[in-house]
Amino acid sequence: MGIKTILISQPEPSNHNSPYSKLIRKYKVKVYFRPFIHVEGLSAKNVRSQKVDFSKFQNIILTSRNAVDHFFRIAEEMRFKVPAQTKYFCQSEAVAFYLQKYVVYRKRKIYVGNNNFNDLESTFEKFINEKYLVPTSGSLNPKIVQTLDSFEITWDRVQLYKTVISDLSDLSDVYYDILVFFSPSGIESLFKNFPDFKQNKTLIAVYGETTLEAAKNKNLKVDIEVPTDDSPSMAIGIENYINK
Repeated sequence: MGIKTILISQPEPSNHNSPYSKLIRKYKVKVYFRPFIHVEGLSAKNVRSQKVDFSKFQNIILTSRNAVDHFFRIAEEMRFKVPAQTKYFCQSEAVAFYLQKYVVYRKRKIYVGNNNFNDLESTFEKFINEKYLVPTSGSLNPKIVQTLDSFEITWDRVQLYKTVISDLSDLSDVYYDILVFFSPSGIESLFKNFPDFKQNKTLIAVYGETTLEAAKNKNLKVDIEVPTDDSPSMAIGIENYINK
């Protein structure tokens, strides 16, 4: 089948030279961006009800840019001055780079993993007697929980934001050749908005094992799965599928 339209269930990249630009230029496809989910911050009152004392933690574990934004947002709302000696453990370079929005990078102790925290095990162990706080949404990836527990460190999580399903009712009569999902929440949003959704000839592309599992649980046929050795990113995965 010819691929003409692709819907990415994420916000449009601010970078005009995003990886999807090549698909548009080379294959003359139309790529649309529409978030299937969005993030809402919890109020200071809701955070206080969790009875987590920020001052007791010497280290902050950051898993995403949302975690960065909402940690500093709620700290300001609660009038908590983040100590200069606080150490930050970032899951990826992208998260660490984004942290510069709030702190002077060279003046802070920032440790960066390669998309996971296993690379930082020896660093965690250096501060085995200190406490670690993980700002999260309503859930935390079980693999992260398992990894942190394996380090035998003292850590706790605090929910600072939540993932909310977006209203997609305006898409009800629109058809796309490929639907692209990056999280189980995106799959959930699809069926919450369109309970009677039938895949028919629509191709489904997913990123990550948990998204793949969510798609299969909804009896969707997954045509493009990333990351793999041949397709490390979604854009490359789609291009490889088109060429195949």
